[in-house]
Amino acid sequence: MPNRARFPPLAGRRAGARRMICVMSGHDERLEIVQGDITRLAVDAIVNAANTALLPGGGVCGAIHAAAGPGLAEECAALGGCPTGGARLTGGHRLPARWVVHAVGPVWRGGDQGEDDELASCYRRAIDLAFEAGARSIAFPAISTGIFGFPIERATRIALAEARAGLVRHPSLARIVLCCFSAGDLAVYERLARIPPTGAA
Repeated sequence: MPNRARFPPLAGRRAGARRMICVMSGHDERLEIVQGDITRLAVDAIVNAANTALLPGGGVCGAIHAAAGPGLAEECAALGGCPTGGARLTGGHRLPARWVVHAVGPVWRGGDQGEDDELASCYRRAIDLAFEAGARSIAFPAISTGIFGFPIERATRIALAEARAGLVRHPSLARIVLCCFSAGDLAVYERLARIPPTGAA
């Protein structure tokens, strides 16, 4: 069994993070998996599962816009949208997080239309954007797994791989948090996080 990491207390454990597991393996000592409300986590940047128009939507996108207030939508409107696989940075407005990274994941089209590459790209770009802005802790939702229909297990493998790669790419990042809304999603993340990455010793 992997060891449980010992991190400084996360404010979101009291305010929004209902359950938490940290799986340690290589760079995973800086990777956290939680179930809870991403809008209430005490991190530098949270990632929004955005649409290409960067408009307020449903699910986690709607929750983030509601918590941030109307200023977030106004800032997004000035950005001119974002392509699938890309990401854009805004301020956090009324959120605890200083920044919001709007990452546009793909709509599931059967799996043979480049969806895996597009999903990996938006995770990768979101990590790099947040880091370049000065963030040292970043929280992600399960991008594209809601109304966009991306299968949760397939998406989770990509999320874990890109989070681990981001921690290698940016050694000064203190923490990447993968935040699940449901207990079912959390169970998938927990199980797949225990599988050693391809090529790991």
